[in-house]
Amino acid sequence: MPNPPPAAEEQTTWYGAGLSFACTACGGCCTGPPGYVWYDDEEEQALADHFGLSRFDFRQKYAKRKHGRWTLDEVRRGRDHDCVFLVRDERGHGKCGVYALRPTQCRTWPFWASNLKTERSWREAAAHCPGMKVPGEPGGNFVPAADIRVTAASNPPGL
Repeated sequence: MPNPPPAAEEQTTWYGAGLSFACTACGGCCTGPPGYVWYDDEEEQALADHFGLSRFDFRQKYAKRKHGRWTLDEVRRGRDHDCVFLVRDERGHGKCGVYALRPTQCRTWPFWASNLKTERSWREAAAHCPGMKVPGEPGGNFVPAADIRVTAASNPPGL
């Protein structure tokens, strides 16, 4: 069954026809230059409960305070700045060690405002993420523009 045509508002964005993405578990979105993984109180509580920690102890072990907010910490390995929860297998493929509990910021990759701003910004991010497909490139799972907007709207500020 064909997809219905996008609404007029969606047609005005560069990704009005939708985009394709399928996670390849490369871990690329969990490493790279220094950055922040913002999370909220409910996400922190769920992660603390998962590890059998108080929120205070969770923060001491896995988080840091930056710009008045809490962010997951990074593990410094050489030049990499891996998320503290990134686990790599013997082939170097990454996966999230707390996948079911990962923060909204992680759940919504790559549909961040910074990636959706222009087709160029999407292509730049896609150069480092094999799951992101540039418009017209085959592969991935098709995501309609309306779903992209809903996902992007659920992100923490600043993405």
